[in-house]
Amino acid sequence: MTAALASVTALTACPRLPADLTAWTVWLRTAVDPGWRGSEWDAEHWLFTGDTDNPGTAVWRCSTAACDAVMKARGQRCQPCDLALRAGDAGPAEFAATYVPVRRAAFPGTAAGFCIVSRGESRCAFAEISRGLCESHYGLWRIYTRRHPDASISEWARAVARPRIAAHDGCLVGRCGEAIQTDFGLCCYHHRKWKTNQSATGDPAGWAGTQSPFLRANQFSLLQLGPTLRLEILYALQQRDARGGKIEPPAVLAAVRAFAGLPTLLGVDQVAAMAMLTGKGVNSETHVKTIIRGIRFGYDEYSGIKQTDKEVWDLAVAGVASDTTQSGRRRHPGTADFSAIKQRWFRDIVLAWARSTDPDSKLLGITLKACVRASQALGRRPGGGLDPATLRLVDVDAVVKAFQTARKDDGELYSVTQRRRMLGFFFEMLDFGHRAELMGQVPGGFARHGSHRILGVETNEDETGKAIPETVIRQLDAHLDLLGRGFPYGRLPEQDVAAMMRTVYVVLRDTGRRPSEVAGLGQACLEHVDDEFSLIWNNRKGRRNRRRLPITRQTAHAVQTWQQQRPGLRSPAQSREYLFPAATEDAGIAHMSAGVIARAIRAWADAIPVLHSEVSGLDGQPLPFDRTLIFPYAFRHSYAQRHADAGVPIDVLKELMDHRDASTTAGYFQVSLKRKRAAVKTMRLHVVDRVGRPTPMASDVAYEARSVAVPFGNCIEPSNVKAGGHACPIRFQCAGCGFYRPDPSFLTAVDDHVTSLKADRETAQAMDADEFVVRNLTDQITAFKDVAATMRTKLDLLPAEERAAIEEASTVLRKSRALRDRKLLPLTVTRHHKEPTG
Repeated sequence: MTAALASVTALTACPRLPADLTAWTVWLRTAVDPGWRGSEWDAEHWLFTGDTDNPGTAVWRCSTAACDAVMKARGQRCQPCDLALRAGDAGPAEFAATYVPVRRAAFPGTAAGFCIVSRGESRCAFAEISRGLCESHYGLWRIYTRRHPDASISEWARAVARPRIAAHDGCLVGRCGEAIQTDFGLCCYHHRKWKTNQSATGDPAGWAGTQSPFLRANQFSLLQLGPTLRLEILYALQQRDARGGKIEPPAVLAAVRAFAGLPTLLGVDQVAAMAMLTGKGVNSETHVKTIIRGIRFGYDEYSGIKQTDKEVWDLAVAGVASDTTQSGRRRHPGTADFSAIKQRWFRDIVLAWARSTDPDSKLLGITLKACVRASQALGRRPGGGLDPATLRLVDVDAVVKAFQTARKDDGELYSVTQRRRMLGFFFEMLDFGHRAELMGQVPGGFARHGSHRILGVETNEDETGKAIPETVIRQLDAHLDLLGRGFPYGRLPEQDVAAMMRTVYVVLRDTGRRPSEVAGLGQACLEHVDDEFSLIWNNRKGRRNRRRLPITRQTAHAVQTWQQQRPGLRSPAQSREYLFPAATEDAGIAHMSAGVIARAIRAWADAIPVLHSEVSGLDGQPLPFDRTLIFPYAFRHSYAQRHADAGVPIDVLKELMDHRDASTTAGYFQVSLKRKRAAVKTMRLHVVDRVGRPTPMASDVAYEARSVAVPFGNCIEPSNVKAGGHACPIRFQCAGCGFYRPDPSFLTAVDDHVTSLKADRETAQAMDADEFVVRNLTDQITAFKDVAATMRTKLDLLPAEERAAIEEASTVLRKSRALRDRKLLPLTVTRHHKEPTG
């Protein structure tokens, strides 16, 4: 799209233009600071000349110490100095310190000096272009040397040539500062520009009044823009400067040239602006985003709209302090979108809280995120929580449940602390609403209850059994060509995005690292020692950096292929050290985010035409696989399951997963059906009753189907079996029950229960409880100890090989029970009674 076409498109797409553009222009004229950057901004000529010593201006001097040439980037050398360095023998450091440049030639826009032709006190008033002569005298000198080839140019200039008298002291263009070249009163640069300008007719003085001087790398001019547009850009730049943003003259100049055909930037959205800037560089795009934002918010102020009156806040304009700097000044733009809270009554409470408490950006962000999650939970309730008068306790229950199971974008469960904090923010909003008298329509039943809490006792922070089956992974591998297709990622071409996302997937699948750890891999993440490859990664969750994980050659080859493609990407400067770069300069982090990975995997899973599960339907054909189970963190479970099924010992798998505790590793995989069946087959022969008599189960099916696991063994009491172990008639006093069927796999649980009973007995004695209470506890302790002693005696009599098999089976069964996520020892006895009839 050409700049002209983009300008037309932007104007025709304007969603709003001020009814009175003149009034808007007048407001801008009063809003801009006339004394802004007095040493750099020339308000009369609309010219900015950046000072290389000003830290707020992004221009630098040539790296040669004695050179005054201005460069666009830090550490660059100008072309003459670079040529001199290549021609000499000095190294870069020595050259930069000692070289003194000599300007041998003039070029347009530089102060080249005057022609050397003179007679007494009279001197030629025009600029020299070659060998010290102006254009006219240089032509006369060339003619003279045809007849006098041995003539001296200095003698000719002094004795033969006559000086030219100019009607003007210098170029007519304001702030040009160059000697004139023609009788029209223009310097060489502007004379050539005037001759090529088809619309330049008549007196050149009028044309010169609309022109900017020759612009160097540290300059830009707003003179050629329309009266409204130049004020808009100046206002936006002053706002950027006030927030601590740097002014980069080349980037502003690119924006000025792109927008030169527009009367105003009001209504031009960011997409249209980016289209006009195609190929101008990331820094220009960043400046244009700031300009568009500044103008939009300036128009809000002109219209009498406060930023905090809106439902989407620009944090910088709203004055929300940054939590990352001591001064509170924001380094990066950000927004707070309150419209994501769908319930009007709840949104008003959160907005009122934000306006009255003045939180910093971190507190505002996490509070808003928690309230949006609560809003989504209410939205799933009948009526969507839109009518506050219909809210009840069950609606609060639904919100609490949402926080109890809250997961990150990549599928990882939030920590208990994070979930508690989010739930606390929700209830804090309700408390604020009551204090501010904003919940008059909300019934009193919509409030916190004692049961609304998130328990801290967990066997594992992540839900077990989330591994993607290997058969499904093979189907995903067959559709790798769809991954990343059509997925937007900054300004990267689709083929680069697809290649990057394929590499991300391979690393996720083959290494089992957390999505955030894959996203943060460095470019030098491979180590090759003794013909073996290792992945170097940072365990950010465990705060253990530069970990090493053995990987296959195929995985290493996938990473190496991307490493070769990575340098050619157009990526942000802050992503230079990372394997997977951030999408944009203002992404907030220096590398790809885990959320981006989650969205890409989600879009890919949805794009695959067919995904079969391992379960067959009534017609014998495989049922569709639930695509919601395909998320980045699930590949970590798949990695653990794959190694467990291959027989990798749990202590080795613990090291591969980089866990501190093997119990955490055990929660990442399920015991395979084959191993569980083998364990049941072994254990069913060693079942005993409450007094230690052998009562083996007749079959493997009977072991599982006719019994239920209770805390300290199996139970065959019919009503308890039917209730799944939650309906014990005698409150789990198993050692005194004829239906109790323990086996060696429960020995650890029995020992733990004995310890617990002893503690209960001491407590009862301290409470001066009745003798029958203490006696009951003592009898239970004795009975359970007898059960455990009997089983251990029988185990000791078995051959070592058979004893080892029982121990292995016990481990498998304990692991299988641990993964059931079953609540044991209910606080009340559940009894089933028939309802009276008639």
